[in-house]
Amino acid sequence: MTVVLTLWLASAAAAAEPGFRFASIDGGTLDTKAWRGHPVLVVNTASLCGFTPQYDDLQALSDRYAAQGLVVLAVPSNDFNQELTDGKAVKEFCDVNFDLTIPMTEITPVTGAAAHPFYAWMRDANGFTPGWNFNKVLLGTKGEVVGTWGSTTKPTARAITGRIETLLQ
Repeated sequence: MTVVLTLWLASAAAAAEPGFRFASIDGGTLDTKAWRGHPVLVVNTASLCGFTPQYDDLQALSDRYAAQGLVVLAVPSNDFNQELTDGKAVKEFCDVNFDLTIPMTEITPVTGAAAHPFYAWMRDANGFTPGWNFNKVLLGTKGEVVGTWGSTTKPTARAITGRIETLLQ
């Protein structure tokens, strides 16, 4: 039994997100290590996508759960050719249309050889690559991947909020 538990603990530790830095759309960096102890929902986004209204749901999640520790991170990407030309335009679009207060990165590659190290880790260590905009990755309090969802799953869907609520207990 001890050997099995040790192996399980070793594999769980190896699966934990090692910590990544993103360039913030507001300047500076966003470091995922700073959010250890908190669940983090990471979502690749795009301003000109049919799923863009999900920004409202991302903000609603943050409004509902941030005081309990949830971090919602938007990662704008042009990998599917639906993002604005630069970070300033993305920030203005999100401010004007969605009044976002969640952390947001600069425009960031999420697929292929140029993928940000977080997304390369998701691909290589977890077998997950965004297939379109607004794919969601929920990290647990130790940085482990708790769940992944595609574009059609709204951020406020019970499948996601149920996992978040469990992590916040």
